[in-house]
Order: sequence, then C-alpha cells, then structure tokens
Amino acid sequence: MIHCYKLGGLNLVLDIYSGSVHVVDEVAYDIIRMYEDKSREEIVSAILEAYPNREDVTEEEILSCCDDLEELRRSGKLFTPDTFAAKAGDLKKKTSGVVKALCLHVAHTCNLNCSYCFASQGKYHGDRAIMSLEVGKRALDFLIENSHGRTNLEVDFFGGEPLMNFDMLKELVAYAREREKACGKNFRFTLTTNGVLIDDDVIEFANREMSNVVLSLDGRKEVHDRFRVDYTGKGSWERIVPKFQKLVEARGGKNYYMRGTFTHANPDFLKDIEEMLSLGFNELSMEPVVCAPDDPSALTEEDLPVVLEQYEQLAELMLKRHRAGKPFTFYHYMIDLKGGPCIYKRISGCGSGTEYMAVTPWGDLYPCHQFVGEEKFKLGNIWDGVDNHEIQGEFAACNVYSRAECKDCWAKLYCSGGCAANAYHATGAVTGVYQYGCELFRKRMECAIMLEAAKTLDEEA
Repeated sequence: MIHCYKLGGLNLVLDIYSGSVHVVDEVAYDIIRMYEDKSREEIVSAILEAYPNREDVTEEEILSCCDDLEELRRSGKLFTPDTFAAKAGDLKKKTSGVVKALCLHVAHTCNLNCSYCFASQGKYHGDRAIMSLEVGKRALDFLIENSHGRTNLEVDFFGGEPLMNFDMLKELVAYAREREKACGKNFRFTLTTNGVLIDDDVIEFANREMSNVVLSLDGRKEVHDRFRVDYTGKGSWERIVPKFQKLVEARGGKNYYMRGTFTHANPDFLKDIEEMLSLGFNELSMEPVVCAPDDPSALTEEDLPVVLEQYEQLAELMLKRHRAGKPFTFYHYMIDLKGGPCIYKRISGCGSGTEYMAVTPWGDLYPCHQFVGEEKFKLGNIWDGVDNHEIQGEFAACNVYSRAECKDCWAKLYCSGGCAANAYHATGAVTGVYQYGCELFRKRMECAIMLEAAKTLDEEA
C-alpha cells in the first residue's frame, strides 16, 4: 500500500508497510500512482500525453523510472506487502499482564468550572474526592508488582486538579523514590495542571521531580476565558499565564507542554498557537475537544475544512521558523522517519486497559482516564487486581487489525487504530472508529511527514 500526496511544494510517496518516505519530481509522482495498475506501455503513453512540451520526458526516461521503481520494490522500499496482519494478536499477548504506567487521579475535584470538561469538572460524573496517601502508596506498589521485568515506570498525576492534593502528591513521590531504589525501578512522573495553584513551592518541586509538566492553556485570552473559568464565572488567563511563564523559565529546558483545547468556538486554532509563541512558550499541543456531538463546543462538519487548513498553515509556520532558527514543537507533529516506534506500538497503540490504567481516589482501576466513572469499564482495584477480565479482554484485542474500517487506511500504522475511548464514545465499541478524529489524524500525519522531509532536504542541500 502506498499513499501519494502533495504538500509544502513537495511530492510525497509513503510506502506504508516499510515506512519508507520518498520525495519525487512530478513525473515520477504520476508514474508511481499508475505503476501497479497499468502496463509499461500504458504508462509511457499516459505520461507523454500529460507532458507534451517537456523535452526531458521521453520514452527512455519513463522506462528508466519504471526500472528504478521495480528496484525499490525488490529492495522492500516501495509497494511492500503487509507482513504484520498475522502477527497482530500475538504481539499484544507478549505484554499481557505487564503494567508499565498509571494515571493517578489524585483529585476528583477542581477549582475551575470548564463547560467542555470531559471529566464533569473533575468529578467524573460521581462524587468529589481526593486520594489518600494510603491509596496512593498502594497504587505505586500495584504498579511495581505488576510491572514484572520492566525497569522504567510512568505515573501521571491527574485530576480534576491534582495540585488540590499537593501535600499528598509530594509525600507520594518521596515514597516512590524510596521504593524504586529497593526494587530496581525508575519512576518517571508527569503533572497536569490548570495553573491556578502554582507557587514557588510547586515550581521547585515540579522542576525537581517531574519529567514532564502539562500546562493547560487554550491560547488567546478571549478563547481561554470563554471556557476555562472559576465557579464565579471569571476567566483564569491573567492568573495563570505569569505562573506558567515563571515555571517554564525556571524549568531550564526540561520537558513541558502547553496543552490547549480547540472547539467549535475556535477552529482557527493557529491564532492560539501564535499567542502561545508570543508568550514565550515553544513546546505546544492543541487538542480537539472531546464532548458529546450535541454539545455547543463540539466540532462540526462545517469546522472540518477550517481545521484541516489550520494544520497545513501550522506546518508552514513551523518550517518557516525552523529555517529562521526559531523552531518550536507541536506534539502531534513529532515523528521519527528514520526510527520511529517499534512495530508492536504501531499495531497495538497506547495499551489502555492492559499496560496502562487509571486509578480513582478510591483505588478503582479503569482502562484510562476517559473511561473513569463508567461502571461497566471498571477493571478491578489496586488491592485485588483486575477481575473484570471480559472488559480487559476487549482492550487486549484492540489493535489496528481488529478494526475493519482501518483495513484500507494508509495511516493505520501511524495511529495504531486510534483512541479506544473516542471510538467508544462515537460508536459504542472500543474497536469502533471515530471518523472525525480519523480525518484530523490523517491530515496531521501528512503535515508531520512533510515537515520532516523538508528538514531533511534542507540538511542535504
């Protein structure tokens, strides 16, 4: 399977199963698109007819290009067959029972009242609560016990707003540092915060202990304050931006992300990215809103062409700034064309429900944070382990080949079948497909691959 497209002045050909990316001229591009369906005689005739005024486009040159394409086929770099389908199930079985990451919901409460919040303002459709140190310690012990031979373990501090339980969080990290030395493990922590409670103590702690910090900012003040308000209805932009700037500056280059959400109110999200850049932030992410289709914030079909155009313009901006020596990172455009994720990850995805789980303040286990509060998806608890094997089996069976809709999609080994939570909320099945999200993902991948190809060409020039 191949995918051909034009973007950023480049003619790009992706060989899906080898991962090869080819940048070609217009004539080769047209030949490649016909190569599998037409004879050499038909290709020669069609190309000569398409380029009647090109002296360099001759029968000899066209046939030479066809020879080059055949050599690429023989070397496994073009028109490569799918050799992964038969392995998909077995690959995931190899990690069965091995947990490598937890999302700890240390606070099911929040000091903001964002109307688009998928977590129902941090309550997850249940009661407000904060996690006790006892539950937190047991969650880390559960992770250690079920990580088996894995050395590197990941823990995300999530909410609600996790800084509303900051004292416990600090004690829990101290406990983890003690346990990792004794058990031969290495914890990598991430904190996600809306920023309201950031102070010097938080900054010092986060920059010492957190491998990554995710900071919620939707961009322009008017956009951010439309949704991200406190319980009096007052926007939070002016309170949090100076705190984020101070934290990032003190972080001294360590990982962080400004994470924004774009909705029906701001499908022109590039303006929000530009605002973040103007504030001094250069590690950025903008996520499409997750909400019910009838929610006023939900992205519509009318928004889709606007959003797709924004992704292209974002890629152009990133390339321009890269060439000017002022690069910035966009999370969804991070791609390694020379190495990239292993085939297991390409096929199996995020590992929700098997390798990755969410823990509520009460110690209940769910496949990920987006399923918390939906009783049918409760997997078990941190004391007794997983006992809902039927639901876990559904997630264990999730891979790109378990989704019929993905069969002929060129992007399937980049998205791994997509998000199980989005699929469930869109279709009622974790093995379904969220079609709107697929449109966005495919465009993001086209842009990301174009960006990396253009950078490589710049380096070789």
